[in-house]
Amino acid sequence: MSSSDEIPSLASLRRKAGKRTARVQKFAHAERPASLFDTLAEPEIVREETTIAHDVTAADVIAEVSRGLGADVSRVVAAKRDVAPAIEARVWTVGDLVREVRELVERSYAQITVDGEISNWRPAASGHCYFTLKDGNAQLSVVLFRRQAALLRFKPKDGDAVRLRGQVSVYESRGQMQLIAESMEEVGQGALLAAVQRLKEKLRREGLFDRKRVLPAFPKCIGVVTSLQGAALRDIVKVCRRRHAAVNLLIYPAAVQGPRCAVEVIAGVKWFSAHAERVDVVIVARGGGSWEDLHGFDDEGVARAIAACTVPVIAGIGHATDTTIADAAADVCAPTPSAAAELVTAAQHHIEERVARLRGRVLRSGSYEMLRARQRFSRLSAEAALRRLRDSLSRREQRLDELGFRAESAMARTLRGRRERLTRLSSRLQRQDVALRLAEDARRLERLRSRLESAGAAVATARVQRVERCASRLEALSPLRVLERGYALVYGPDGKLLRSANSVVAHDTVTARLAEGSFRARVLEKP
Repeated sequence: MSSSDEIPSLASLRRKAGKRTARVQKFAHAERPASLFDTLAEPEIVREETTIAHDVTAADVIAEVSRGLGADVSRVVAAKRDVAPAIEARVWTVGDLVREVRELVERSYAQITVDGEISNWRPAASGHCYFTLKDGNAQLSVVLFRRQAALLRFKPKDGDAVRLRGQVSVYESRGQMQLIAESMEEVGQGALLAAVQRLKEKLRREGLFDRKRVLPAFPKCIGVVTSLQGAALRDIVKVCRRRHAAVNLLIYPAAVQGPRCAVEVIAGVKWFSAHAERVDVVIVARGGGSWEDLHGFDDEGVARAIAACTVPVIAGIGHATDTTIADAAADVCAPTPSAAAELVTAAQHHIEERVARLRGRVLRSGSYEMLRARQRFSRLSAEAALRRLRDSLSRREQRLDELGFRAESAMARTLRGRRERLTRLSSRLQRQDVALRLAEDARRLERLRSRLESAGAAVATARVQRVERCASRLEALSPLRVLERGYALVYGPDGKLLRSANSVVAHDTVTARLAEGSFRARVLEKP
């Protein structure tokens, strides 16, 4: 590096302070590790005669840090402290600070391209569109003005994966960073992807994805529908042998990509469904690949075959970020084939081994993060590290306060609800006097007892009267009553009751029964 490209020190700044006209000096880039400030525009240092003699400006420090010369910054600041007893920091107004940040951000990120997922899509009456672009880690507010929105070739909606081009800015009224989009396009397979989404929504409306069965805890035989040459089968065999060596695997070979994929996968699932006594659970698996490679598992027939299978089905298709219709139709969706095998053998896996493995991972991750932290802090000056630490603590304190407010609000709502419920129950209890209810029940019981006794007596009296009437009628029809009026019953020699005089002849012996007693007589003659 030439002498003209060297970074001006504090002494050189003092020597140049006597010049009457302001001049601009840009610091040249030296070879250094990439830092956060490499993405920012190079600051300009303006030194005037009346201000530079005894002050180190914020631009000096920023330039020093942007070159990765933390040690030089410490030297400059220490030397300045020896000369100037007090350094006056600039006091910003909120508007000036936000405006300065906005200009810096707009210069540094004038034209960028960013991928993400649309969330909270809000078209306004003015024609402008506001939404949030997010991924798994962060989110960014986006505005698409009316002129750019009119040029869109598709109708955006929540959940769409898009690619935006535009400029990062700061909305000064709220101090919020936002992306001003100039163009937006869909990311993916276009019409084919839309067709897959429509099919998925159709099957969801039919309820095809609602039935989820529980996996058997200790399967004896696992059916696998996959390619014999794929890495997915090797992974499944490896995991099962390591975690559940006694389990049996029954393989149905099938193409897992290409035009025959859907047909052969359907045939495999249907075969296992027809032979449910042979397996306890079925794994449909293949390794990772492009969206086109996995497209065979978006077939409607595959989804219906999986949903209609008589044994539980686990889908282990692609990697964790890959999603197919077969995943939604299966009883359990695993991120990878290995994960599918782990799920189906989870009950056999020893807990202590898993805990030890997780503990090792945590220790390794902690050591790695500690190493990265040491590397980051070694590239930063003590002042910058302290500032970042204070900022981090401030953000966490703010988050803690927010959570405290939310907890207090939730507790107050819970107590208020419990208090209202207690009041309602007390009112209901006061309206239900136990002594009065017992007295009323006693009176009602007495009335019922009286009615029962009266009804029993009436029924008994009626039965007695009926018996007496029947006895009277029976008595009136008795032959003995007729004999009491002077009649007699005459029996022939054979002991049969005589009803005609022709039944006897002269000198026959007959028996006559009267009301009181009986006697025998002889027939003298027949008239």
